[in-house]
Order: sequence, then C-alpha cells, then structure tokens
Amino acid sequence: MDIDAPEAVESLARVRFVLANTSHPGNIGSAARAIRTMGFHRLSLVAPERFPHIDAHVLAAGADDVLEAAVQFDSLPQAIGDCSLILGATARLRGVSLEELSPRSAAQRALQAAVEGRQVAYVFGNETSGLSNDEIKLCHAAVHIPSDPGYSSLNLSQAVQVLAYELRMAALVGMPSRQGNTDPPSTAAELEGFFEHLAATLYDIDFHKGRSDRTIMQRLRRLFLRAAPDQRELRALRGILADAQRMARLARGSGGQ
Repeated sequence: MDIDAPEAVESLARVRFVLANTSHPGNIGSAARAIRTMGFHRLSLVAPERFPHIDAHVLAAGADDVLEAAVQFDSLPQAIGDCSLILGATARLRGVSLEELSPRSAAQRALQAAVEGRQVAYVFGNETSGLSNDEIKLCHAAVHIPSDPGYSSLNLSQAVQVLAYELRMAALVGMPSRQGNTDPPSTAAELEGFFEHLAATLYDIDFHKGRSDRTIMQRLRRLFLRAAPDQRELRALRGILADAQRMARLARGSGGQ
C-alpha cells in the first residue's frame, strides 16, 4: 500500500511522539527532524526545560512545521490522556515488570492500533535518566532498542529516529486491515480513572488488611493494561466496583447498629 494513500495518512496521523522532561532544546529540534523525515508530524512535549528556543529550530533543519505544531503539557498523563496504546522507549526496565517489545514488533502493534482508529503514543524520557518508574507504569509496553551492550548510549533523537523508521517501514510493507471490534478501546485517562476507583474499592473492602497496597496495585495495573479492556468492559468493571463499595458501606452500617 502507498504510504501516501489517504487511509494510510489518516491512520499514521493518529501516532504521536511524546518527549518528557527534555533538558536540551536541540534534542527537541533533532527529534522533530527525525519524525518529519519518516512522514510523521505530531510532537508532544511534557514540561521541556527550554522551549521554544533557537537551538530547536536550528537542529530541526527545516522541520519547523513540526515544532510550530508541537503541543506542550504539564504532565505525561495529560499528554497521553486520549491514547489507548502507549509505548515507552526505555533501556532495560528497573523495578517495573512490563512487556518488552522490539522496535519492529512495537511498530506492528502501533500500526494495527492506528488502523483501528486508536490514538497511539511513543513516549521518550529525559536524556539523562530516561523514563521514571512512575512514567513507565503508564505505558502498555516498553520498547527496547537492542544496541551494543558494550556501548548502548543512544541520543534521544537517535532513539526517536529508530522507532519512527520502523513504523514507516511497517506501513510501507502494508497497512493491516481494520478488525471487527465495534467497542472503542479505553483511553489512558479512562484507565487511570479505573485504577483510582479500584484502589479506593480495595481500601473500602479492607482488602489489604493494613499491608502496603503498592505491590498488589502494580500487579493489577499490569493485568488490566495487558487485557486492554474496551470502554464497555471498563464500564462493567466500574459497575462491579461501585456495587462492592455500596455493600461495604452497608456492612459498616450494620456493624455499627
């Protein structure tokens, strides 16, 4: 399929590249150049240290349209709130258990989601520290570039280039067909609302019994992110949680009589 065909352009326009806490404006410009050469235009910036900045425009090398259209956010949840597939570019994970994808397999998954009408985000962390554990936990999967373990230091824009290239190559091979599921997938914001509801419900029913809730919530997050419930399924789950909270309130009321 021609990547410039209307349906291909419409699908790939659902993919955005999100840079979180970028410290050097030149890296923003280089990242804009990287995605523009691969046919992408959507760049989101989360709390950049310096932007707008002349260094960004210099290193964008003509991709000024991407920089001018870049949207800034105060936090990562805001930047990905309407997305239903979030892929975090990271080195080997530290303390967070998450599915790891190669750039090629990540591109296939991203392309399929985009064709299905879903909003997709590739997320990149700070140049020095990468994505934090709190940022990684917002992702459905991690993307690991298999660089030389003896010298694995990739510049931010290089990582962006690799993932954008793989996505373009996947699209050039052929756009996948739209699958028949009619219920829209849950967005990141909807899932975060569900996780907050779940945490509150576990507290209301005294599930933890005084123990720390951190481990169980991490496991439950992984479970539901892997399951990827659609909006109808998420409404059903929240209905169950609401009933559990109601029964807990009734039980407490009966106990106090």
